[in-house]
Amino acid sequence: MSGASGDGWVAGPDGQRYWGRYGAAGLLAISPDREILLQHRAEWSHFGGTWGIPGGARHEDESAIEAAVREAEEEAGVPADALAVRFSTVLDLGYWSYTTVVADATRRFEPVIADAESIELRWIPFEEVGDLALHPRFAESLPGLLERIRTAS
Repeated sequence: MSGASGDGWVAGPDGQRYWGRYGAAGLLAISPDREILLQHRAEWSHFGGTWGIPGGARHEDESAIEAAVREAEEEAGVPADALAVRFSTVLDLGYWSYTTVVADATRRFEPVIADAESIELRWIPFEEVGDLALHPRFAESLPGLLERIRTAS
């Protein structure tokens, strides 16, 4: 592990709370069949019951890519050697940031629920992702992410 654990809440000036003392990162993995690996979030979690991408708090001195890959492995059994990073995007609030790392799965793998943070893990075709009850921040970022994925293909 790089540095101290980043587990913990950060409160913004408006009182909103964000998970990750050093920010957070998530992995948007794309299958060879143009599907996205999604996590149905446990009810007890922040925005529980919604669908999003595996991710979580960055550790101190950990890069966003390292954090996203580590979290995806911890939460969904994503093999790091099956990923080819395309790009990342950052939501930077000044006092907290979230990085979405977009990567191709170079081979198909079956995700595995590896901790209590998931109700379900599933590969969802691009055109069906919007039909799910998405984590609000993921829903906001999805159109731009899909556009960038399509234009970079």
